[in-house]
Amino acid sequence: MSKYTFHAGEATVLAKDGQFTDAMPEILIGRTDGPVGQAFANMMAQSKGHTAMFAIRACNQMVKPATITVPKVTLKDSANIDLFGGVVQAATADAVLDSVIEGVIPKDLVNELCIVSLVWIDPRCAKDPNLDKKDMYRTNYEATRLAIRRALKDEPSIDELIANRHTIKHDMDDWS
Repeated sequence: MSKYTFHAGEATVLAKDGQFTDAMPEILIGRTDGPVGQAFANMMAQSKGHTAMFAIRACNQMVKPATITVPKVTLKDSANIDLFGGVVQAATADAVLDSVIEGVIPKDLVNELCIVSLVWIDPRCAKDPNLDKKDMYRTNYEATRLAIRRALKDEPSIDELIANRHTIKHDMDDWS
């Protein structure tokens, strides 16, 4: 069982043209009685602007493993909070459940594991009159599934990171 002590993964899925719905979840998966479980419990305390929510598929349908979503940026208004507690929460919940259905997360361990998911919502989304919520769902769903898979497969490997050290640059800019 120590295999599931602490696994971290991340993924980025880009929005379709004209949207600000890029998704970049950062995931921790681990046992409820280990360091991820402790982090999960600590996330239950409210922090102004970074309200944590369980990932639910619908009222009274919390996914397993228990998953808590936390925004990476301060949510300053009800429109952003609605996106976080609606589209993003649903996409995260569906990605977790589908990861169990597909066998990526072992079904027999769902009550012993928990997930912390840090999620990105571009502050421009709530103000965009042309916001495509289906694209926001798609990017968050796909990125969360990929982040979970990468976390549990320990990807990228250290050998891949070393091999790409001088050929891959940070997406935002090249500071090296």
